[in-house]
Amino acid sequence: MKFDPHQVMALLVATSFAAGLNVYATVATLGLLGHYHVLPLPDRLDVLSHWSVISVATALFVIEFFADKIPYFDMVWNVMHTFVRIPIAALLAWNATASLPPSMQVAATVLGGVIAGVAHTGKTAVRAGVTPSPEPVSNMAMSTAEDVGAIGLTWLATKHPYIAGGITLVFIVFTFLVARWIVRSLREGWKELKEGWA
Repeated sequence: MKFDPHQVMALLVATSFAAGLNVYATVATLGLLGHYHVLPLPDRLDVLSHWSVISVATALFVIEFFADKIPYFDMVWNVMHTFVRIPIAALLAWNATASLPPSMQVAATVLGGVIAGVAHTGKTAVRAGVTPSPEPVSNMAMSTAEDVGAIGLTWLATKHPYIAGGITLVFIVFTFLVARWIVRSLREGWKELKEGWA
């Protein structure tokens, strides 16, 4: 299965968004798909299909699966992963597009990092709105949805890159709108709290 440049970009968009949600699930999924020859990984990404990489990514995914469902600790975890998800997404994009001209490779790398940043920032903003909820169910449901979304989007991108890319663009717009609404709500709540103390 070979991808043309447009398919590569659609795949890149979808997997970058997935990495912004859960980079370990994305790497493990790509590695497994490559290992079992479901997806012919580019030469520079072939390392992902080695069992050592798959095992480490899977172990980290399991750790994140539980850590990301603990209220308030999940916020610390997500802030720390700003320095993990975005750089790894950019690195994946860089290696995935090694066959393209240098200018396009750089553009793809920046695009991958930006898309992962949008997903990560949106996820963190949504968590900031959900975490204060007194019941833990919403937090756990949100985390599970992100895990399933990252794996599902990565798999879909390997089978139907254009569909996955289109879905990702919708997610990006939706994420932006939801994050903007949550940030505005938090600011208004903080303002009301300050006025109540005055």
